[in-house]
Amino acid sequence: MTRRLTGRWEITSRSKESTWALIHSVSDAFSGWLLMLLIGLLAGSLAGLIDISAHWMTDLKEGVCLAGFWFNHEHCCWKSNTTFTDRDKCPEWKSWSQLILGHGEGAFAYILNYFMYVIWALLFSLLAVLLVKGFAPYACGSGIPEIKTILSGFIIRGYLGKWTLIIKTITLVLAVSSGLSLGKEGPLVHVACCCGNILCHLFTKYRKNEAKRREVLSAAAAAGVSVAFGAPIGGVLFSLEEVSYYFPLKTLWRSFFAALVAAFTLRSINPFGNSRLVLFYVEFHMPWHLLELVPFILLGIFGGLWGAFFIRSNIAWCRRRKTTKLGKYPVLEVFVVTAITAVLAFPNEYTRMSTSELISELFNDCGILDSSKLCEYVNDFNSTKGDDLPDRAAGPGVYTAMWQLALALIMKVFITIFTFGMKVPSGLFIPSMAVGAIAGRLLGVAVEQLAYYHHDWAIFSGWCSQGADCITPGLYAMVGAAACLGGVTRMTVSLVVIMFELTGGLEYIVPLMAAAMTSKWVADAIGREGIYDAHIRLNGYPFLEAKEEFSHKTLAMDVMRPRRNDPPLTVITQDSMTVEDVETIINETTYSGYPVVVSRESQRLVGFVLRRDLIISIENARKKQDGIVSTSVIYFTDHSPPLPPSSPSMLKLRSILDLSPFTVTDQTPMEIVVDIFRKLGLRQCLVTHNGKLLGIITKKDVLKHIAQLANQDPDSILFN
Repeated sequence: MTRRLTGRWEITSRSKESTWALIHSVSDAFSGWLLMLLIGLLAGSLAGLIDISAHWMTDLKEGVCLAGFWFNHEHCCWKSNTTFTDRDKCPEWKSWSQLILGHGEGAFAYILNYFMYVIWALLFSLLAVLLVKGFAPYACGSGIPEIKTILSGFIIRGYLGKWTLIIKTITLVLAVSSGLSLGKEGPLVHVACCCGNILCHLFTKYRKNEAKRREVLSAAAAAGVSVAFGAPIGGVLFSLEEVSYYFPLKTLWRSFFAALVAAFTLRSINPFGNSRLVLFYVEFHMPWHLLELVPFILLGIFGGLWGAFFIRSNIAWCRRRKTTKLGKYPVLEVFVVTAITAVLAFPNEYTRMSTSELISELFNDCGILDSSKLCEYVNDFNSTKGDDLPDRAAGPGVYTAMWQLALALIMKVFITIFTFGMKVPSGLFIPSMAVGAIAGRLLGVAVEQLAYYHHDWAIFSGWCSQGADCITPGLYAMVGAAACLGGVTRMTVSLVVIMFELTGGLEYIVPLMAAAMTSKWVADAIGREGIYDAHIRLNGYPFLEAKEEFSHKTLAMDVMRPRRNDPPLTVITQDSMTVEDVETIINETTYSGYPVVVSRESQRLVGFVLRRDLIISIENARKKQDGIVSTSVIYFTDHSPPLPPSSPSMLKLRSILDLSPFTVTDQTPMEIVVDIFRKLGLRQCLVTHNGKLLGIITKKDVLKHIAQLANQDPDSILFN
């Protein structure tokens, strides 16, 4: 009877265990998807908040809404009864001169509006740089170079913390609103990665595992681009092509889900009030002709040249900032650049408007109701068929717009060089796209007028008859934007997908591909690095470029430390060192971890222990464990010998020991070692010979070795 009861109890307990194991496995599988859902929701919500705030504050530089100061210009005029042509002059919206002087005409009113524009711009940018300097120095810049470095296995503590997230979100709105030549798209990737890192702490599986957390950050980067451009698929491809080091299939699916949720959240918020995720969504309906590939490739060449010129100039300026007194006065630098930008921008309506609005106007295909100067053509309504307008002669408004755009192009080209890299959040996508869009629109109008006046030329005669709508200048602007962005970042696949998701034009993939590929080839011919890789190298981050091949014949023993004349490697023995000995080693060295060996004589490798874990474990033991003193022996072994009654308590630290550190033999070719560091995102690797520890190779050693083989100064490869 007793045996039967015992058997029944065992069956019941096993049943409970299996049920608990099933629940645990389901929750473990579900936690990853739940985390992606939370990242998507948070990133989408923050992007919506940033979009709405930046739109309102940008318009605040020019005036205020009387119906409610929280409305931007467009929302203010929604309920107005003004005609379509006067939609920007509704009575509810007052410029600063109308508000202060009572009228908006005349020289004094213009000067007052000019003054208020500059004052607001300076106020926003100064507030941004002071918040960054005071609360979160890591909130400046784009953030993509650092995220690439973090995803390669390097830790920058605090870079993805809560203070960085809060300050970056606030200062990004201020920086974009100030009218500086920068965008919010790159920093939105940083914001999304901060969300991912903070939310990881809610799940034990991700909180304690650095590799799994990096997979989450890859997905968060995809969500960031998804909300920046309203391009979920482009976001996933951007993370794969540009940011991530290691991108398994599971991460691809999760990135796709996070990007989807983020885009859906932003669409629900509807920040622009037009059911679109971005300000410059356009749709073109006219097909392009094969001969137009020639101007598209010309735009690709321009994009490559501009990209290479921008990278060289910007890196030279940033290096100057680092090595001279200029870097000590970040607030003054932001003040001066903002003042110059605002003073130059206000007189030209194309630089006065926000860069996103400018791109939107340049992408726009002129319709009958368009009141923009770019659409002031000489109309011949007898030849109009339905909604399609034929190619027409340019009117005086178009020629004025061309001059203003040419001046805007020159200003954007040069001012962006000095803006990117300042101590405010600054993205590069939008300024690059603006440069390309201006160049593209100028070329598009030139080709359009050439086709109108010379439709009998051989190149036009077959496909562009008089009265037909052949050339779409907005399409040229779009191709130019893609070319310049490709020239600066060296993106190809993700860039084309982002651009066609932006425009909804599947039939324009070939022009976009031609321009993106041409710009990459031209820019690569002048300089191999994209802007993010150049900034990684400038800042001295320990980043191994995955795209470059290592073809030298050196061995692990040639690179490992200690070298022949160096002091011996700092090691900890498994059962013969006291707390005081270990604390002395920690205080006298700055290494991030230490190999653990059987004894100094044998040097047989047992494992690897991190400096941080040692410090925390010893501090906790001294506080919570009785009898732990400086003379207590530390044991990393499974079983410890019995101690005499008079000796102090022992400290067992087996639990913090990594028993399977990555090791290679001294004869391993460096080609394989470099590949291991790249693929696994390692920070260090131990070198052994027949189980005996010989030395250690860190990522910095590998980078110095590569620099040395390329005849560069190896000491320039240091984390700054």
